[in-house]
Amino acid sequence: MLSPMQAELLSNIAEFTVSELSFAIKRTVEDAYGLVRLRGEISGYRGQHSSGHAYLCLKDDKARIDAVIWRGTFNHLKFKPEEGLEVIVTGRVTTFPGKSSYQIVIEQLEPAGAGALMALLEERKKKLAAEGLFDEDRKRPLPFWPQVVGIVTSPTGAVIRDMLHGFTERCPTRVIVWPVRVQGETCGAEVSAAIRGFNALDGFGPLPRPDLLIVARGGGSLEDLWGFNEEAVVRAAAESAIPLISAVGHETDWTLIDLVADARAPTPTKAAEWAVPKHADLILRLAECIERTRRCVRRNLEQLRAEFRSAERGLPRPHTLLQVPRQRLDTAGARLGQALIYFTERSRGRFERSAVRLSPRLVARPVVEARERLGRAATFNARAFRDVIVRKRERWTVRAERLNAGLLATPTQRGIERLLGLAARADQAVTNLAQRYRQRVAALGQLLQSLGHKSVLERGFALVRGADGRVIRRAASVPGAAALDIEFADGHVRAHGAAADARAEPAATRRRPATQPQPSRRATSRDKDGQGTLL
Repeated sequence: MLSPMQAELLSNIAEFTVSELSFAIKRTVEDAYGLVRLRGEISGYRGQHSSGHAYLCLKDDKARIDAVIWRGTFNHLKFKPEEGLEVIVTGRVTTFPGKSSYQIVIEQLEPAGAGALMALLEERKKKLAAEGLFDEDRKRPLPFWPQVVGIVTSPTGAVIRDMLHGFTERCPTRVIVWPVRVQGETCGAEVSAAIRGFNALDGFGPLPRPDLLIVARGGGSLEDLWGFNEEAVVRAAAESAIPLISAVGHETDWTLIDLVADARAPTPTKAAEWAVPKHADLILRLAECIERTRRCVRRNLEQLRAEFRSAERGLPRPHTLLQVPRQRLDTAGARLGQALIYFTERSRGRFERSAVRLSPRLVARPVVEARERLGRAATFNARAFRDVIVRKRERWTVRAERLNAGLLATPTQRGIERLLGLAARADQAVTNLAQRYRQRVAALGQLLQSLGHKSVLERGFALVRGADGRVIRRAASVPGAAALDIEFADGHVRAHGAAADARAEPAATRRRPATQPQPSRRATSRDKDGQGTLL
């Protein structure tokens, strides 16, 4: 139990609500400390909250304090917080009444010295290298002579003037500058956006698509070049489909974009020299190539000329090639006349032998038989058509008796008309068939007339028969002093044969052509085989 004195003291203490006490402490802390700089290691950072704010803790080896970065402040920070990074922050100490805890509201954040930046840079380098972004096999060769060069740099610095001067001295090239900040909080975002913007050009708009990209900046400290170490810039350079040259800082400076770029130039001026060839060197190299081409062509021509001459010496002369064919042509020309005479005589003998074997009966008999068949066919067809007409008429008569004439008048009339039409067509067909047979008989008669012996007699030949009327085909078959009947085209002549004289007739006389006049009026003539039949 409290003593009376203690009870009196308690009755004199002011009474506060929880809210009044919490806000009183909040005002006391803010008035006592205000704006402070605090050094510590970031802990418990999981990235931005969905609201855009960032919550984390700062700690050392003995204590820790909660910290918050509001969304508007976070977007303007030069260095973003990362887990385990030792930083120096500037902010205001305050309390959070909802949890009865104190915290610092960070307004500025920077790494705690170059050592921290280097540690962060090494950690980021290891992370990106593990993804393969720095592999050499990803790097592409630079184009030999780019027609358009895109430069990502500040448009107001000395870097762009030096690079444009380098392009003018070496080889004038079209240059497109994408202006960006090369230092400060927005440097990384602007550089990555420029690289992606150049790659997004399709070449069909007002700006052509560059054949080569150069990211350039002058020298500076690690903090000044930190924008080119940001992960967004490195990934944009790795995703670039256009070959990229990194020319950030001096030769001793290096950034992460140098490792991912296709080529790293020690200075921006050297990057301009690497981008395009020197005009004078191109002219000299072109002249060397032209001279080498000329020498090569001359050597090839000389070699081909020598090979052609060697081949020419191995070929025979044109007149030598034509000697044998010319001689063969002359020989064939000399033999051609004799060959034609021999072929004519041979053909005439074959024709005479064929004409003797022909007989009018060979053609007359088929003509007679064909005429008889034609007559029989005509008689049979006529009788058949009459029978058909009679049968059809009888059939129609029987049907007409059973049917009403009025109902069948029209079909009957049609049938009669059709029957008459068929009869007319049949008569016409028989007439046409008879005409064809007559034409065939006439043709066979003409053939008989042309192939018969009468036509042969008209051409000056004669048919020799013996006393018994048989045809005499050989001189040896003529009996001595036998009576002969010689038939000419215009009549017959009686003569007597002399077989002995015919057999003794020289061969020269037997080979004389049939159209040549005979030296005597003998009734026989011999062909080249010595067999006489026709004169």
